[in-house]
Amino acid sequence: MTKSLPLSTRRTHFPSPYPNYLLFKSAANISYPEQSTNFSSSDQCSFGRIFVYDLPSEFNRELIEKCDELSPWSSKCAALSNEGLGKRATGLSGIVPKELIPAWYWTDQFASELIFHNRMLNHKCRTMEAESATGYYIPFYAGLAVGKYLWFNYTAKDRDRYCEMMLRWVQGQPYWNRSNGWDHFIMMGRITWDFRRSKEEDWGSSCIYMPGMRNMTRLLIERNPWDYFDVGVPYPTGFHPRSDADILHWQDYIRSRHRSTLFCFAGATRGKIKNDFRGLLLSHCKNESSSCRVVDCAGTRCSNGTSAILETFLDSDFCLQPRGDSFTRRSIFDCMVAGSIPVFFWHRTAYFQYEWFLPEDPRSYSVFIDRNDVKNGTSVKNVLEQYSKEEVWKMREKVIDYIPKLVYAKPNQGLETIKDAFDIAIDGALKRFKEQKQPGYKWK
Repeated sequence: MTKSLPLSTRRTHFPSPYPNYLLFKSAANISYPEQSTNFSSSDQCSFGRIFVYDLPSEFNRELIEKCDELSPWSSKCAALSNEGLGKRATGLSGIVPKELIPAWYWTDQFASELIFHNRMLNHKCRTMEAESATGYYIPFYAGLAVGKYLWFNYTAKDRDRYCEMMLRWVQGQPYWNRSNGWDHFIMMGRITWDFRRSKEEDWGSSCIYMPGMRNMTRLLIERNPWDYFDVGVPYPTGFHPRSDADILHWQDYIRSRHRSTLFCFAGATRGKIKNDFRGLLLSHCKNESSSCRVVDCAGTRCSNGTSAILETFLDSDFCLQPRGDSFTRRSIFDCMVAGSIPVFFWHRTAYFQYEWFLPEDPRSYSVFIDRNDVKNGTSVKNVLEQYSKEEVWKMREKVIDYIPKLVYAKPNQGLETIKDAFDIAIDGALKRFKEQKQPGYKWK
């Protein structure tokens, strides 16, 4: 049997694909509810408890043990070290306060599965009694398992093998069969399109299209905006605060930082793409060198962050964020964690992706410039110069306020009182499961 969403709740769960600022001519009198980023003693487990499946090791631990085989080009062992945080960051002296340098790592953008699993095993609301759980977490490293099979001469069967084996195991569990997977969730550490192959010859695995995945909530670094079960979560950045004090110190630091550049762009051209928009932005930025700072990321020079990128974001009021190889890119979060205001050119780069983590009003923290306007001659510099100092300050304050929701803390137990991106994601999933058990949700 499958479960359908009742009409009374569909509007909430399937948000309009159009941002609020496109739906309203003026948002001056509209207030947007914001989810608290602090714990209180009364809400520690108010949304319920989590049972973490003890999967066979081939689905997680053995993949890490064979880290030198996960990529066809190079070993992933260093990138997945330190429980997924990667190698300690270097070259940050004079860029980051000395006391905060130990909180920085060169974290791989595809390391979320390992980060989530480690945090989940130590979660304050984890239960060892499956019967008492509200949600059931499946610690399958789907992204790491499929990674090396995405290129070269591997077959569709190769790319599907791990997911098929995992689903056979999970569907044999009594709590799966009780709900048909509606109260189960998983972190899939790549973009959703890597798991949505519809034809044998196409890219990726077909994991999300497999019957057992239909009702499961899927946490991904890029979601399909029209799939209720996909939930977009922030890409991991290099900042992993060790305490509430680290968060507050960093916020104070970037709040008082002198920014000498109007805007910046860190990225590389895509030579094989006709009318490459990133190339256009690079040229525009280089032509406005007095106002724009460029970090050319050709090749792998910017892979998983560099001190040059961080310093550039710290020194700039705005950071240009075109789409990456897909609609999203990790740079969005690197930029915002540095207190720089993102400039988007596609709505799907952020506004349709990370509703649990970003302010509901896009104008409060970002700038949108239609890419077609830029292609037709609109000057990015001229648009950004129209914002007053007060407007820039307000947007930056909103970005800084939301930093806790964009980063993953270093302690496996989380921070003391501040909720990070992991906490927001787990609260959101548990709240979803709890709502589904309320009157109005019916099995059909």
